[in-house]
Amino acid sequence: MIKKVFVSGCYDLLHSGHIAFFKEASQYGDLHVGIGSDATIRELKGRDTINSEQERLYMVKAVRYVKDAWINKGSGMLDFEESLTSFLPDIFIVNEDGHSPAKESLCKHLKIEYKVLKRIPEENLPARSTTSIRTEVRSRLPFRIDLAGTWIDQPYVSKFHPGWAITVSIEPTIDFNERCGMSTSTRNAAAKLWPYELPLMHPEKLAQLIFHFENEPGRKQISGAQDAIGICMPGINRHYYNNTYWPEKIETILDEDIIVWLEKHLSLILLWPRPAGTDLLKETNINADNVKALTQAASKAWEGITNKDIKTFSEAFRESFEAQVSMFPAMVPTEVKSAIDEYKDKALAWKLAGAGGGGYLVLLSEQPIKNAIKIKIRRNNGL
Repeated sequence: MIKKVFVSGCYDLLHSGHIAFFKEASQYGDLHVGIGSDATIRELKGRDTINSEQERLYMVKAVRYVKDAWINKGSGMLDFEESLTSFLPDIFIVNEDGHSPAKESLCKHLKIEYKVLKRIPEENLPARSTTSIRTEVRSRLPFRIDLAGTWIDQPYVSKFHPGWAITVSIEPTIDFNERCGMSTSTRNAAAKLWPYELPLMHPEKLAQLIFHFENEPGRKQISGAQDAIGICMPGINRHYYNNTYWPEKIETILDEDIIVWLEKHLSLILLWPRPAGTDLLKETNINADNVKALTQAASKAWEGITNKDIKTFSEAFRESFEAQVSMFPAMVPTEVKSAIDEYKDKALAWKLAGAGGGGYLVLLSEQPIKNAIKIKIRRNNGL
């Protein structure tokens, strides 16, 4: 019996990487493809597709490795769930940066074999991804990950105790989902000023420009400075807040050995978008003890990074996240707790990118974690 194989994705800007993926997946059986609707992609990516869902369906169906294709009826990251439940394939296949615990868990529940394929280009062809194409023709703006001290850039937090936030600027090496704790709103603000790439200016001046542009006069909720700094300032940065929106001082690590060491130990796991209506401020425990714990953890994390001490850094990484959750319990709903539990025996420490609720799970590990997304930290921009 020929097995039924299912894959699902956006498949906008159809390229050789998609075809290579379809070819490899079809070797396991008859390949069926679920395609994300225009509405779903707008929800997940925060942008419209280049090609409409009907155009994408037409192109995917025309690929000789595909037996059939359709538009998924659901929404969100598991928009294919209805198709999976009714079609019941023998095998569900994803590529490395499409893996998520939610997909694996759903397949386990439905008794469907789950496979993760590595991105291997066709012989004599370059490695291709939608991100690489978008990078060439659209935006090369960085993203950022916060490592410790999250929330300290808000005066209603730092007024209890001053301290540092630590961020890293990362290259857009994959098609990161929008609105997922990767400083998306600030990055979109930057794109209004510089649609394709950051200009050659002093990084801190760039960060100040974005910060003031995004927080226009009259805005009620001020976006913290760590997002602007994380996007604009290459390398690893820590910034010190004392009841202010803009930090009193900034320190930067551009040492190649330290950057390579950090890249080796950090990775990301895709979760789901933050649920609509999530209110992280509905229940808070912002007090001197919790904020002090947050700031102490950030200082300890910087010590671990500068000394390339994985033990100290992992302890501080977890302590910082625990302090955040103590202050904002709504950061970690039940689904996120379940996702974290799956990696407790593989990682030394973990946290959510950004303010929480969903997005990306940041893992710190001694050895690479299977199917996790590796990051590339942005180096000096030449100034």
